[in-house]
Amino acid sequence: MKNTKYDFESVIDRNNTNCVKWDMFDDDLPMWVADMDFKVAPPIQDAILKRANHPVYGYNIVPDELFESYVNWWDTRYDLKMSREDMAYSIGVMPSISSMIRCLTDVGDEILIQSPVYHVFFYVIEENDRKVLENELIYENDEYKIDFDDLDEKLSKVKLMILCNPHNPIGKIWSKNDLNRIDELCKKHDVILISDEIHCDLTDSGLKYNPFRDGDNVIRCLSPSKSFNVAGFQSSVVQTTNAELLEKIKTQMHVDNSDACNVFATSAVMAAYNESGEWLDELKDVLFKNKQIVEDYLESDLPIIKLVPSDATYLLWLDCSALNVSSKVLSEFLRTNQGLFLSAGSDFGQCGDNFLRMNIACPEKLLNEGLGRLKAGVTALTIIK
Repeated sequence: MKNTKYDFESVIDRNNTNCVKWDMFDDDLPMWVADMDFKVAPPIQDAILKRANHPVYGYNIVPDELFESYVNWWDTRYDLKMSREDMAYSIGVMPSISSMIRCLTDVGDEILIQSPVYHVFFYVIEENDRKVLENELIYENDEYKIDFDDLDEKLSKVKLMILCNPHNPIGKIWSKNDLNRIDELCKKHDVILISDEIHCDLTDSGLKYNPFRDGDNVIRCLSPSKSFNVAGFQSSVVQTTNAELLEKIKTQMHVDNSDACNVFATSAVMAAYNESGEWLDELKDVLFKNKQIVEDYLESDLPIIKLVPSDATYLLWLDCSALNVSSKVLSEFLRTNQGLFLSAGSDFGQCGDNFLRMNIACPEKLLNEGLGRLKAGVTALTIIK
């Protein structure tokens, strides 16, 4: 990897900072929840410190400049033309999706998701008194693909589908052909499509994700929180060219009190999109190198576990089927035996039970420690069995 301008090597002590990843549990090495252990981009920290120097932290409005930063980013990076009028501010992607479930479906309705998928999709549907309908992805020859026959049949039963693009946890960039077929089927069955694109910037070097293109039935959820590790600022936007749909969503988010703006969020978002592109590009090189480290290590030192090929996110999907043990048991054993916390695959749907999810967004020193603990844990488990 080329020399970097930014520091992706220092190990930052995050203990006792009230962070979910390091302080919620007492694991030695948490590699589960999707945030990064790198220093934030310097322009973001500078912008936050500048705002903090003003001694009043009252209620905050969302300026047009914030929306313009989204418009310019997607235009420049992905050739996607958006306008400020098509966007609504929200405190986060999942609060947005929760509000949309409430205003676009009725209690008892089924909502379609494609498992294995981000576990909070399950919770947000069920906790809103709706039902999960799974279009399970097909895993063949170390690759995932969509079961379009099953998708066609199940879309006839729902009003709403939630897509993850790129897909968490399998790290797949959906092709334009895949997205077009999904779009055709949603239109055929008059289904509204919510596309969660929060991981869109985190692709392998040289790759770009394919945004879900505009349509009267399409809603995108966008945020810098994963790309720039600013999830703690609680900031995102909902974007759709359907004005009637957007007005419904705005009304519901206002009722849910999820449209307010954190006093520091505006500064963080604009600094991310307007000034931190170079940092992100270096980050992607670091993440790609980390992925290669994991791939090489598994092949040489732990071949019983296979890395599922992926092209996006910093979340790796590890095929542990050869161990012949449930992912919950395996995850818990690694925690108790090695202090290593990887996410159980069954959290993402029962079809993920042969897998673990591993967060590699950390300095190489921590990554190597995690791999060593993984090998030691698997070795101990094999001996016990």
